[in-house]
Amino acid sequence: MTGEAINITVELRDWPKEPEKEVLNFNNNILISMPYSRRERRGSSGRGRREKEEFESQLLDLARVAHTREGGKKLKFRAVMVVGDQKGRVGVGVASGLDVAKAIEKATRLAKKNIIMVPIKESTIPHEVRAKYGAAKVMLKPQRLGRGLVAGGTVRIICHLSGIKNISSKILGATGNKINNARATIRALKKLTVQKKGQ
Repeated sequence: MTGEAINITVELRDWPKEPEKEVLNFNNNILISMPYSRRERRGSSGRGRREKEEFESQLLDLARVAHTREGGKKLKFRAVMVVGDQKGRVGVGVASGLDVAKAIEKATRLAKKNIIMVPIKESTIPHEVRAKYGAAKVMLKPQRLGRGLVAGGTVRIICHLSGIKNISSKILGATGNKINNARATIRALKKLTVQKKGQ
């Protein structure tokens, strides 16, 4: 399986009926037109509005992958999504689909299923922590108030959506794989514990 990074522009339109998928490919720049989901079209309905406000989502990575089969290569899109409420909850989801919209939708749904609770103390993490996933190694260190997010792309997105405002991090592994770096970051956040008073 091979992965190739691409650029994507998503345009949302509110159609009365769901149209056929429109996908235009210009030298690895993908432009798709897709309808709003039914929940988004409802807009002001209670549950849809609460869920829309509760979580923010961000596309971490999008790649076109190919599987070789007897009949030839089968192309799919793989999306990596991060969701969080900036109040201590964050999750990462990875999924593939025949088109970009389906891949993003599936990855977002998986990210919400994989939500973890992150202990935050005075807008930072309670202690230093390290974690490893595959070839990826991540170190997270607490920082003083006002220091900000001193972190690279993958770690920065996850920390921001979890609600951490002051932290420094370092990717120790010699890999640029965003999926492994994201999972190593989530594993590090899972290791965080808050020490009770008197201990």
